Amino acid sequence: MDFDKSFIEVQFPVSKISKESYKERKAGAGQTLTELGKWWGRKPLILVRAALLGLLLPAGKDSKKDMEMFLKLLSMDEQGLLLRKKDSIPIEKVYEHLTPSERKEYIEIGENGKLMYKKNLKKEDREYLQRLVFNRLTYDEKLTYCMRPEELENLPPETWREINEYFGTNATTLQEFVQQIGVKRFGKTLQVGDCFCGGGSIPFEAARIGLDVYASDLNPIATLLTWSALELLLNSSEEELNQLEDFLEKIYNLADAQITEWGIEHNEQGDRADAYIYCNEVVCPECGWRVPLSPSWIIIVDTKTVVLLDENQDEKAFNIEIKSNASKDEIEQVEKLVTIKDGEMWCPHCKTTTPISVLRGDRILEDGTVQYGLRKWEAHEFIPRPDDVFQERLICIRYIKQNQKDRYYTAPTKEDLKREEKVIELLKERFAHWQERGYIPSSRIEEGDKTTEILRILRERGWTHWHQLFNPRQLLVHGLLMELVDKHAKSQKEKVVGLLALNRCLDWNSKLSMWNQSRSTVSQTFYNQALNTLYRYATRGLVYLKSVWFIDFSNKKTQVKQGSLFSDLLKDSPKQGRFKVELLDAREVSEVCDFWITDPPYADAVNYHELSEFFLAWDKKMLRTIFPGWYTDSKRALAVRGRGRTFNESMVEIYRRLAQNMPDNGLQIVMFTHQDVEVWANLALILWAAGLRVTAAWNVATETEAAGLKQGNYVKGTVLLVLRKQQSEATAYLDELYPEIEAEVRKQVESMRDLDDKEDPNFGDTDYLLAAYAAALKVLTSYKKIEDIDIDYELARAGISKEETPLVMLIKDAIKVAYDYLVPKGFDRYLWKSLTLEERFYIKGLDLEKNGIYQLSAYQELARGFGVKDYREFLASTHANKARLKTALEFGNRRLSGTDDFSKSTVRNVLAALYLSIQAENVQNGKNWLRNELPDYWNKRQLVVEILNFISTLDKYSNMSHWSSEARYARLLAELVRNDTV
Repeated sequence: MDFDKSFIEVQFPVSKISKESYKERKAGAGQTLTELGKWWGRKPLILVRAALLGLLLPAGKDSKKDMEMFLKLLSMDEQGLLLRKKDSIPIEKVYEHLTPSERKEYIEIGENGKLMYKKNLKKEDREYLQRLVFNRLTYDEKLTYCMRPEELENLPPETWREINEYFGTNATTLQEFVQQIGVKRFGKTLQVGDCFCGGGSIPFEAARIGLDVYASDLNPIATLLTWSALELLLNSSEEELNQLEDFLEKIYNLADAQITEWGIEHNEQGDRADAYIYCNEVVCPECGWRVPLSPSWIIIVDTKTVVLLDENQDEKAFNIEIKSNASKDEIEQVEKLVTIKDGEMWCPHCKTTTPISVLRGDRILEDGTVQYGLRKWEAHEFIPRPDDVFQERLICIRYIKQNQKDRYYTAPTKEDLKREEKVIELLKERFAHWQERGYIPSSRIEEGDKTTEILRILRERGWTHWHQLFNPRQLLVHGLLMELVDKHAKSQKEKVVGLLALNRCLDWNSKLSMWNQSRSTVSQTFYNQALNTLYRYATRGLVYLKSVWFIDFSNKKTQVKQGSLFSDLLKDSPKQGRFKVELLDAREVSEVCDFWITDPPYADAVNYHELSEFFLAWDKKMLRTIFPGWYTDSKRALAVRGRGRTFNESMVEIYRRLAQNMPDNGLQIVMFTHQDVEVWANLALILWAAGLRVTAAWNVATETEAAGLKQGNYVKGTVLLVLRKQQSEATAYLDELYPEIEAEVRKQVESMRDLDDKEDPNFGDTDYLLAAYAAALKVLTSYKKIEDIDIDYELARAGISKEETPLVMLIKDAIKVAYDYLVPKGFDRYLWKSLTLEERFYIKGLDLEKNGIYQLSAYQELARGFGVKDYREFLASTHANKARLKTALEFGNRRLSGTDDFSKSTVRNVLAALYLSIQAENVQNGKNWLRNELPDYWNKRQLVVEILNFISTLDKYSNMSHWSSEARYARLLAELVRNDTV
């Protein structure tokens, strides 16, 4: 076994890890760390665990056996999946996967066609059927019936025997194995470091499986979340966690008593409000009427609850009526009365539209810049002035009846509006004192970069301080909770838990929280990675905040225990990894770690430092008391972000420091999410300059909005770049690198093909392309110096010069080599190489479409790889997520007389032949076209038949029905051409 090379440097089960990552993501709030608080872009814990084990495990001589053991450790092998199976497979699914004889033996069909197990069937037989069918399912189908790997308590003894025999260990738990393999390979228990720890996924999972951990971040909120994950979930006893839950309940009950005493949520019938819906209101400049702004007047879709607007001539305003079970005509009417759409206000009274920019008073100056017209709010303000453009109006309240079961929606009454006024008075009485004590924010919103969401808040609403992102009711409730935490918390952990709970409330209860009319819920502030101003928003009453306020530590502790794959986490276990957490700039890290795994803010559009100020504005004063040594600002000036020279210099400085703080046999993984060639080239320069070399790269799908595991559409990949120290003294010339890179690409792709599971492939086209990127970087970074490249000069001009750099050209050449291997299934490899680049793009594009991929970016990437510039000419649709190629009928007789390569190509002539055959309903017309118009027809007949055979299969796919005519005629035409003679 080669102890010098790690498993992840040779292979990695990207398909299975992607599917497991997706399953973890779909757990939503059920994810282990999510409940601690909001952080953007947390990596799935299963991805982190797989990466850590990939670094730890040695690469043996038997690659397939290595993969088998790796999957066993992650419970992703057949036996592991069966262990994880928690849900019963429905009888309909069982029946579908049984043979005719098995169906006859075990299942009977009732008179109404209902499937039933035979009455005399024993429990053991049903269990046997469950196992039998489960093993016949695809990996994707199996996962729908399985718990996540981290929820499995332990592997069975027989599995540990196999693992121990292969690796020469003596472990009975994952933690024991991790520590033993670390000693076996490196002579010690290893330490893992992450200097961009963010939400804490990497340090948490490393500590959970028994590694020592160092974690740091520049941002106080990120550091708080990581500290909480490690200290609360891994370093607190069950008794302590129960006490923390009791503390949160105590604070909630005290707040509940105070709010009840104030009388601001209960109405005259004793019913309690749990949700309030507000909208902005503006004055129409044409008629002077006050217009409530809402992108929809539907409150609940299912119950057809809507807002009806009724003109009030005396007030020149609109009265609000809430109606349930609205008629079809009423729903159609309210849909027509939407008052804000596409950035314009529509007045229901005078029927005119006015751009919002006009209402704000925005002006374009002589130099072309925009002067935004809204008044900027002053520090002491928390409601609009009477003459402000945007007023706020309460339009609907949801009440819970005293029986705690029934709910109803109503327009606000006079008494409701008096309660709103009382909220304002109560807040006014406390505002200055609470700001001084740090219970509500007092900090100003710093403007930040010109393109950030922060600037949008200032422009679109005039808000200048963080407390102005909350209405009076939200400020009063949140401020009360903070005051109670401050008064009653006795320990560091209680203060931290109070702060975490408060931050959760902020995320689910601000003026940026949408009302979800489909689910009747109040959405998160950060439902995406931005601060979005709304014309209609919702507020939670205290009862509705309860589920957000409480953190279910007992449930989390169970997950942590099970995720460790050993049984005594709830006791004081000596096997748990030690950890250290610091609030620190990555450029100042001095800790030495065996492995560094980082997810840097590389070329990232998300300004974490600015978004986190939403929470930090509330937390800063209490943070100083909890962690006296911490600073409490986001350190915007020091944040690593963007591209260009300054960014490159910062990244080089950070990764050079990490390389220095790592032993010679240490390893690093850098995670990022870009596939742009220039980004890769720039990253190569950064890592090269930092003294690191690339040894492997893998692409794992970690984010998706698609409906199922199989759908590749919408998938966003995370690249894992594996690195070691640069220890070579060799020098190369640029022209010498081309053949070396080509050979490395071929070697990498061939080895992946050999390792791939033909029945359940691990690698897709993206992975093979990624292999080309990685192979290029691997060759480039293996040299100390390349004579034709001035690394300092290239880093300085990155992001400035539009000229292609030598590295970009090298990587593009590597991609072209990889594309030679991307042969569509069923297409002859030799004939594939005879196609032009445009023809390959077209055929491979059809292959993408067969697999349900409609993202325009997928075709852009394909065109870039094949060097096709005018790829849009091939597309029937360029709409987002609806992109597809033209059929033969859609091409018609266009692009036949052009001078470009595709116009004269074999593929284009085949499409023309199909078009003519379909139009005439006679394949002889198509054959005649090919004979007369296709150059060198007789020598190209084999290629023509191959193309026709490929097209003939398209109608077998449910999403390719638009190819049905072409597929049918392709079958007929292929036979004619195959048997054609002079």
